[in-house]
Amino acid sequence: MMFDELAAVLAAAPETASREDYAAAIVEGNCLAKATTATRRLSNQRLGELYGLDPGIPLFRVLRRLWSVDAPGRPLLALQCALARDPLLAATVSPVLALAAGSDVQRDAIRAALKDAVDERLSEATLDKVIRNVASSWEQAGHLVGRTFKKRALVQATPGSVAFGLYLGHAVGFRGASLFATGWVSLLDCTPVAARDLAIEAKRIGLIDLRIAGDVVDLALDRLDPAEGRS
Repeated sequence: MMFDELAAVLAAAPETASREDYAAAIVEGNCLAKATTATRRLSNQRLGELYGLDPGIPLFRVLRRLWSVDAPGRPLLALQCALARDPLLAATVSPVLALAAGSDVQRDAIRAALKDAVDERLSEATLDKVIRNVASSWEQAGHLVGRTFKKRALVQATPGSVAFGLYLGHAVGFRGASLFATGWVSLLDCTPVAARDLAIEAKRIGLIDLRIAGDVVDLALDRLDPAEGRS
């Protein structure tokens, strides 16, 4: 997930930065403290693949907006964005979220999920590397803990991460009360009831517009992505 690298890049560039500005911060400014130009360029490429680093991409615009106002939720925000863009990481959602808190990671289940996703296109050695990388990503987000033996941990949802979950659910067609029960919300170890409460807090701090009356949920996302509202 390259969370530390993402944090360093976003700290090195202003919120108004362009894709070229982010690339310059990484390659020319060496904000990631990489030893060679080649590794800086590779980092720029990989971060671009995971997060976009481009204000022309709505997903990244929302990530950048939330990053500024929800520091505690940043690991979850990064995970949400990476999952939306990385199909291999997304393939491991079910085997990770299915684990009970405190239980050991089941590498065989993760391997099986990845094999289903790539249809035998990866060698066993490459698959082992991918498993290590995705395990690291889930650890950076807080869902896994431990060094040699990783265990499932429950994460703490935040108003910003719930707002991002609502945005992502809305983007794929969910509406009304079902927005609080999508995979983008369950990813946060958050029940629909808890998600409603955090969404109300997100409204209070100006991230979304929300009206709830019984089972009727009226959500507007212009505050989350003003540029989208103008398009």
